[in-house]
Amino acid sequence: MAGTSHEQDTRVYGEEPTRWAGWVVFGGAMLVLVGAVHVVEGIVAFFKDDFYGVDADGLLVPIDYTAWGWFHLVMGLVAVAAGIGLLAGNSVARVAAVIIAGLSALLNLAFINAYPVYAVVVITLDVIVIYAVVTHGDELKARSY
Repeated sequence: MAGTSHEQDTRVYGEEPTRWAGWVVFGGAMLVLVGAVHVVEGIVAFFKDDFYGVDADGLLVPIDYTAWGWFHLVMGLVAVAAGIGLLAGNSVARVAAVIIAGLSALLNLAFINAYPVYAVVVITLDVIVIYAVVTHGDELKARSY
């Protein structure tokens, strides 16, 4: 028998992932977190319109907060699913994670007048997720066989 099972796995599945795979794990965890925050934001938009700093007319896209709530809720659920798939090493989830993080950043840019601190934090996390997935997305797949 030639070598340990770890060596056999490396031969069968390619190179050993580097420490940069941690960026993808971090990106997946942040995408789950961003999705959860979107869900909370959507629920707040449904039930407490006066929580936000401006009326719906003061937003970049002046639509009712109930509609914003639906956008945030759907975006959040899809982001959580993509983050879980990313943590599992799914290649479809990698593409979905980049698309969802980009859409999340755009959604929060349009929502920035309502809650600026939240929007800037989520946009920053979205950029980190995109960076992690685009530059080191292949790293995590080697661990998930």
